[in-house]
Amino acid sequence: MKLFMVHVGFYDEEIGEGIYESHVNFFVAAGNVKSAKKKTFQMEKFKNKKMHIDGIKEISSVDGYEVSLVKNYKHKKSRTFTYDESKKL
Repeated sequence: MKLFMVHVGFYDEEIGEGIYESHVNFFVAAGNVKSAKKKTFQMEKFKNKKMHIDGIKEISSVDGYEVSLVKNYKHKKSRTFTYDESKKL
C-alpha cells in the first residue's frame, strides 16, 4: 500500500459566487496511482462539490524518512492541533 496526495480543485457557489477555484488535498492509501484516482472519484465530498483532480503525488519519503503504511485495525485517529494549540507549541 502506498500513500498518495491528491490535489483537487473545485468551484463553490458559496465562495465568491463560484468564480474562484478552491483547492484541497486528500491523502489516499492505494496500491497504485490509478487506484488512488479511482478512490478519489468515489469520495462523497469529491462528487458533491463536482471536484476535479489537478495532480497526484506519491509520497514515499519525507525529510529523509521512508513512509510506510501499516493497517490500523483499531481505527485510531490522528491527532489534530488547532490554530490556538499550534501557536503555543
